[in-house]
Amino acid sequence: MKSRHLLSGIAFAAIVAASSASAAELRFACYQDGVECDAWAEQFKAFEAENPGTTVAVDIVPYKSIVESLPLQLASGEGPDLARVTDLGGLATYMLDVTPYVADAAKLEEQYGKTLAWTRVNGPDDKGIYAIMDQQTATGPFVNKTLFEQAGVDMPGAGATYEEWAAAAKKVAEATQTPYPMALDRSGHRYAGPAISYGAKLFDDKGDPITVDEGFRAFSEQFVAWNEDGTIAKEVWAGAGGATYQDAAKEFTNGSLVMYMSGSWQIGRFGRDIGDAFDWVAVPAPCGPGGCTGIPGGAAIAAFKHTKAPEEVGKLLDFIAREDVQAKVLAKTKNIPANQALQVKGIDYENATDAEKAALTAFGNALAGFSPVAFQFQGYKNNRAIMNATVTRITQAIVGELSLDEALDRIDADVEEAVAAAQ
Repeated sequence: MKSRHLLSGIAFAAIVAASSASAAELRFACYQDGVECDAWAEQFKAFEAENPGTTVAVDIVPYKSIVESLPLQLASGEGPDLARVTDLGGLATYMLDVTPYVADAAKLEEQYGKTLAWTRVNGPDDKGIYAIMDQQTATGPFVNKTLFEQAGVDMPGAGATYEEWAAAAKKVAEATQTPYPMALDRSGHRYAGPAISYGAKLFDDKGDPITVDEGFRAFSEQFVAWNEDGTIAKEVWAGAGGATYQDAAKEFTNGSLVMYMSGSWQIGRFGRDIGDAFDWVAVPAPCGPGGCTGIPGGAAIAAFKHTKAPEEVGKLLDFIAREDVQAKVLAKTKNIPANQALQVKGIDYENATDAEKAALTAFGNALAGFSPVAFQFQGYKNNRAIMNATVTRITQAIVGELSLDEALDRIDADVEEAVAAAQ
């Protein structure tokens, strides 16, 4: 196993610009919310033992590099042999179909079929295997339970609206002198859940994007207003330009945030970083006129067409998909399995606290009730166009560069332009 390093975006681009130095040396660009890359590096020792002569170099990179640098590398025909990615539909055009190199394609279809579909962008007859999920995710809120108890405020229950949660979080923040009542990751993916809950359809009957409709506008009006009156932590969205990603995990872990709308990938991080500083819980997605939904998603390890070692890459992806291998990785990373058999059997998470176990159960159970529009959005190959336009333009409305009407008009225009360019 080659040494692993945390790389800057520049270093990432320099390293992944070259394909494998030899057919038997594979480079894997990996981002991690917790210890995902470390867990895979440990498992790859077994793969190397089973496949003498093939080595896997794990390059740990920031998530920003995966989102911003990797697509540019792939578009120029360069990059790593594999990468851990979240934009499955958007990057699918660069992915390698490893079906000829796996031992049992039918078994992989049985275990991962629901998520394999997210990379099949070549028409209804596309049955390729391009990437294997190592993390099923669901977006949703975390709440600092201790702050609610200190404030003497009851937490809203299942079925509570966004407005009810906002009022409760604001009351808690005022009573406990906590800086921020609520925060939402600066992410179009995170924004989509509340928007759909407010009634956004996002697509017409033909499956074409109609991003800004009555429901999308309704949530946008509320979101901008909450940023203006301090209900939402304005710094998260107003602190960056363009479509740059920003989360509020640090604010939640240090106790300065009452309610944080993010997702299940944060569970391991919170268990590690919060410890016994305060009690925290995952709660059901708040409701709006259109329902109560988060967005499904996750990370997958994808193979790329330009690799000089397609057979070895295919064997590695087959190894990554194995039930026993996935179980070992998930036990360490504290993530929800995408593997159907493991969803039934469950994961024996290592050193998981009661809070972590409860949160994993809460998010896992929530997935079944998510809106069909949420799944459609996650599987849409141009969803990155919707997400980037949302973040860029809503931020401009928050900071006063555009009126909300202007921002919403720009979102539609941006999405239309990006989809046309992609076609």
